[in-house]
Amino acid sequence: MNRIIKIGNRSIGNSKPVFIIAEAGSNHNQKLSQAKELIDAASESGVDAIKFQLFSAEELYSKNNPMFKVMKENEFPRGWLNILLDYAKKKDVIFLASPFDKKAIDLLVKAGSLAIKWASSETVNLRLLRYAALAKKPLLISTAMCNIADIYEAVEVARGAGNQDVALLHCTALYPTKPEDVNLSAMDTLRVAFGLPVGYSDHTLGIGVPIAAAVRGACIIEKHFTLSKKLKGPDHLYALEPGELKKMVEAIREAEKCFGSSVKEILPEEKKYARRESLVAKKDISKNVNLTKDMFLSSRPAGGVEPRFLNVVIEQKTKKNIKKGDLVKWEHIG
Repeated sequence: MNRIIKIGNRSIGNSKPVFIIAEAGSNHNQKLSQAKELIDAASESGVDAIKFQLFSAEELYSKNNPMFKVMKENEFPRGWLNILLDYAKKKDVIFLASPFDKKAIDLLVKAGSLAIKWASSETVNLRLLRYAALAKKPLLISTAMCNIADIYEAVEVARGAGNQDVALLHCTALYPTKPEDVNLSAMDTLRVAFGLPVGYSDHTLGIGVPIAAAVRGACIIEKHFTLSKKLKGPDHLYALEPGELKKMVEAIREAEKCFGSSVKEILPEEKKYARRESLVAKKDISKNVNLTKDMFLSSRPAGGVEPRFLNVVIEQKTKKNIKKGDLVKWEHIG
């Protein structure tokens, strides 16, 4: 199965360009100007989309939990939503966000978000996932901390809600992730098991692993980025800076050009450089002469009858005169 889903004017699936998401997360530091700078940087890097996280500390933790303060300090102010969605559109970048509660889903739908990026932590939150699926927006579901049964339930919930536009992102919830913990081969398992577009959400340092994932067949690549690793906040340190993000995008686009065709053949432009041999006349050969093996040499360049056809050529008559040193061509033989 080769299902294709569409997000705006981008098609996602096998044989389609990799859909690249710049994960801004909470790296806005609650500054609207910084959020806009992140969109600027994403646009300049050539990604398809930028993604923020739309969570509420009150919805996730009690005020007594040490994580409450951390989450509160990194919330995405919901009043920004329409402002940044419009700003991203002007910059030709698709705005995405991961919602963590029903109000956030409603806000995204009302604002006209083209898709919903589903965080790994919520993939087993099937009630909330069903609510999101009912919006009939494409769902990009991350799968860290999930086994195959968890993913099966999530896909079935989405389909049961009438939403067939689902993609799965292989992911590991380790920040940063070591390359030996990435397990890109799991993408193959997801692809075969569910027949859906499969991508990869990366938390490793550097750009090598997401490039490898793209070469392995990831339809979607998501990568954290920041304006500077030196900024204060939980996600800046392991994120790419703008220059690195641009290099990653360029490398993935270059890799895509290499995929090409599955047909093994000599390219038209390659033929004139091919280091192959032809049959060459060892001496002058007159018209209407029966050809024998001792009349030929095998020599470069290519362009004449290939030496492997020597047994086909001998015992045939010439239709034209062939000069010593000339390539023997099929038009010479009758």
